[in-house]
Amino acid sequence: MSTFDDREHAFEAKFAHDAEMQFKAEARRNKLLGLWAADLMGKTGDDAAAYAQEVIKSDFEEAGHEDVYRKVSGDLAGKADEATIRAKMAELLIEAKAQLLTEF
Repeated sequence: MSTFDDREHAFEAKFAHDAEMQFKAEARRNKLLGLWAADLMGKTGDDAAAYAQEVIKSDFEEAGHEDVYRKVSGDLAGKADEATIRAKMAELLIEAKAQLLTEF
């Protein structure tokens, strides 16, 4: 029974680790997206960093990524279309995951 318990704990630990890494990757993606959108809006320095934090916080409004998309698309007001924003979100999630892998 000990071997079974060890496997169970290992699977639980892996699941928790994977969930934590996904959360971190999405938060980093949101920061990168916020910095990208801030650049399109002409924000720099502290203003860009503050906007990126707003985008990160917007992800806590509801489950999924639509809240982040709505925040950015509303703020960009025609400076980027839906396809561009969604493609950038997908691209930045890959970049965020790669960045996290190099940190560990």
